[in-house]
Amino acid sequence: MSLKKFLTSKDFLKHLGLAVALAIIIIFVTLLWLSIYTKHGQSRPVPDLYGLTIKEAEQVVKKNRMKFQVVDSVYTNIVPRGCIVEQNPEAGFEVKKNRRIMATINAFNPEMVEVPDLLELSKRQALALIESSGLEIGKLNYKPDLAVDYVLEQLYHGKPVEPGDSIQKGSVIDLVLGKGLSNKRTPIPDLIGLNIGEARNKILGASLNIGTFSYDNTINNAEDSANAFVFKQNPIYSEENSLQLGSAVYVWFTTDSTKLPVDSTIIKIEDTLSDWDSK
Repeated sequence: MSLKKFLTSKDFLKHLGLAVALAIIIIFVTLLWLSIYTKHGQSRPVPDLYGLTIKEAEQVVKKNRMKFQVVDSVYTNIVPRGCIVEQNPEAGFEVKKNRRIMATINAFNPEMVEVPDLLELSKRQALALIESSGLEIGKLNYKPDLAVDYVLEQLYHGKPVEPGDSIQKGSVIDLVLGKGLSNKRTPIPDLIGLNIGEARNKILGASLNIGTFSYDNTINNAEDSANAFVFKQNPIYSEENSLQLGSAVYVWFTTDSTKLPVDSTIIKIEDTLSDWDSK
């Protein structure tokens, strides 16, 4: 039988049809099995575990049909000890059933650091060294001394602390600085429009103390706090007025630009446009 007759014969066409039908069935069954196995389209959002204890997180994760594992710990003052500070995947990320959520918790035991030697350093050097040592800057106290803005004492909980002593990371160190033998004063800094870090540095840089940082109702979480800026300060900025060294400055923050004074709003918009132009 010639090839042409064989290819057009009923037997060949019958077997070819069966082979095609079998291939289609195999492909369909395979796709169906894969869809069931991978639970195609059945993803769910990852719950927010931030600030929860390990036990609370396990309950939330179990309720959402996922798995939970602590993979690391850090030292922070943001959340209580043993509570979750980071998670992977992040909250809201769509995942499949039984996905494992990796968490980082705030360590139960605090990290200890050595107190740096700040005596006889300038205020600027002392502030930088405190921060680089993992400690927080507290109150700046001033007393008459020839060494203006140089460290005379370093205090922890109101008592002198020796260089090399071990204290908890994040602890607050207060400084006693010289203010000269006269009643020296310092200009009031202009803080309007500055973010929290900038305002804090400018207050301390002017040899003043942070009274309180207050927040309006536009600030509800850490992201809002990071985007907040000063809309009011007391004492208010004035080129003519000044304060005694160590005086307190009180600051209010918002994310609502309409609360800014008109001039500050214009400056803020111009700065934003300038940033865009530079890009």
